[in-house]
Amino acid sequence: MRHRFHGLKKIKVRQSWNKYNLYNLSRLKSPISNRQTFFQQKWAAKSLSRAFHGETIREKHWQRMFRPILRSVVPMNHEYLARTDGSEQALGRGSGLEQVPDPDRKLHGLPRTPYMNMVYAPTERRLDTAIFRSLFASSTRQARQFVVHGYVKVNGKKMIYPGYQLNPGDMFQVEPERVLYATGAPKDRKERRAGRKMRARAKSSKDDVPEKKPEIQAAPEAAEEEAPQNPKAVLTSLLTQAKSILKTTDDLSGKKKQALRAFSREVKRTLSRRTTDTTITDSLDAQLLELTSRLNISETPATTTTETNNTPDRKPRIDGSTIVLPSDQRRMLREALAEARENPIDPRKPYATPWRPREYMSAFAFVPRYLEVHHKICSAVYLRHPVARPGLGEVPTPFPAEVNGLTFNWYLRRR
Repeated sequence: MRHRFHGLKKIKVRQSWNKYNLYNLSRLKSPISNRQTFFQQKWAAKSLSRAFHGETIREKHWQRMFRPILRSVVPMNHEYLARTDGSEQALGRGSGLEQVPDPDRKLHGLPRTPYMNMVYAPTERRLDTAIFRSLFASSTRQARQFVVHGYVKVNGKKMIYPGYQLNPGDMFQVEPERVLYATGAPKDRKERRAGRKMRARAKSSKDDVPEKKPEIQAAPEAAEEEAPQNPKAVLTSLLTQAKSILKTTDDLSGKKKQALRAFSREVKRTLSRRTTDTTITDSLDAQLLELTSRLNISETPATTTTETNNTPDRKPRIDGSTIVLPSDQRRMLREALAEARENPIDPRKPYATPWRPREYMSAFAFVPRYLEVHHKICSAVYLRHPVARPGLGEVPTPFPAEVNGLTFNWYLRRR
């Protein structure tokens, strides 16, 4: 990236969600001045708009992409089309016949069509620009990186060219993990520290596993006597206990949610290993006991409860050797565990978990009309080319029609 990409002294707006870029957009002013010549006005408008639209495209390449024909549509009055075929417009032509104007017909009812805002319409066909418009990347440069690194498919095939021109009906898809990284909030200091500690523990556990293999092979009988239980079976029993808590518990706070998420992830991660140590199992068992004691839930919760009073009691009660929680607390715990499964805490991810959108995203969170986006599967369809209609130009641009018109005149002269 170039030095001072988001300059605060000399304003250059970019296609990016950066907070400095948002600040530059808020104080953007028209570069047109009455003291400038027409050539200077065209140059200033071209320089400012090119920094936003396709700043990764070389100037010679953009001059070849430029088209003097601007796509537009004109909405027709359906009542007029149903009443006549338009032949009355030619009645009396050349014969001096005058037509009486209809006072009920609105000649200037529609707003003006911003044709000049369609100058950079050819750049919207590019694959990297379409990925940015679909909210799959935080900038066009990041979208270009995703394409070059092979994270994007067009019509089911990998596409590594960010300048690929999309045609109407083309479907492109980005890997969901890359989209979560691009649109998610970055990690804070505590989350980065937790990730480093987890990687250190994983590295130390890998170093300890080869040292224990010769002892087990040398004395298998002693190992069987010392540890008659299989660690995998103990872990599966812990998972069944966690599932029983999921079925019968309802209430949780934020910190307890994090504890439940971390415990479930640790059990699943331990079960996925090829070799499981008994010390890990003991620590997980102790973690489950601590968690259930902190939540006031027994390891074998009661399956049936009876309501003795008409007024609900929100406090847990002791029924024999078990602690029974009210129904609302069990429901909240179930919802918390379900949320932990869908959006868990994972320090291994490069973004903050549980996932949350990044800051300053709401100002750029819109999808143009010519794209159909499905955010759950991170794919989109390029429906058609952008067009201009009365009161609306479908190419998103922060510049007024005057600046885009001067830019159009600059490139129109050089073709």
